[in-house]
Amino acid sequence: MRTIFVILAILYYFPVLMAYYWGGMYSIISRDLARWLELTNSSLRSDTRGFIHIFQKLPEFRNLFYFRLRKGSRLNRAISQVLEFFYSPCPSLFISQDSNIGEGLFIQHGFSTIIMADIGQNCWINQQVSIGYKDRSGRPTLGDNVRIGAGAKVLGHLSIGDRSTIGANAVVTKDIPSGCVAVGVPARVIKRDGQRVESE
Repeated sequence: MRTIFVILAILYYFPVLMAYYWGGMYSIISRDLARWLELTNSSLRSDTRGFIHIFQKLPEFRNLFYFRLRKGSRLNRAISQVLEFFYSPCPSLFISQDSNIGEGLFIQHGFSTIIMADIGQNCWINQQVSIGYKDRSGRPTLGDNVRIGAGAKVLGHLSIGDRSTIGANAVVTKDIPSGCVAVGVPARVIKRDGQRVESE
């Protein structure tokens, strides 16, 4: 019986699997998939079953998948539009196509989240987050392994260094160095490299 369900799932998701394996973006999507499987504590591997599991259960992954496809060829962009009609992404999660996003982005609860930024590898973004422009000066740049807590706002032409964490509901409008924890409105650094700091 389980084999029958697997076969039916493969048939149902066959158009998506074709785009995954043969759309020219397999390498980066597979690294995204591996991280999503890891962070959701799934015992599945980064294979067809693992892909179907994440694609089916987490609409936020679909947003990222379509974003990756649209970074490819014109044909990929057309395929993405068709797939979105049949396999809906998270409706309140917006990822600007102008963004440059490294492998392994994890979006936990994409409700009411806007991403308009250049983002490094293995970052983590929670719900009700806004990352984008404050004015005409430019958009944020996030380094590798950055985590943005629920409700945080990261606005303007600024950078957040590698391995930094932005606390829930913080409002960031200036640069945050690497290895820091920043909280509050406006955000201020309270830890650097694991050590508490008085002020920053």
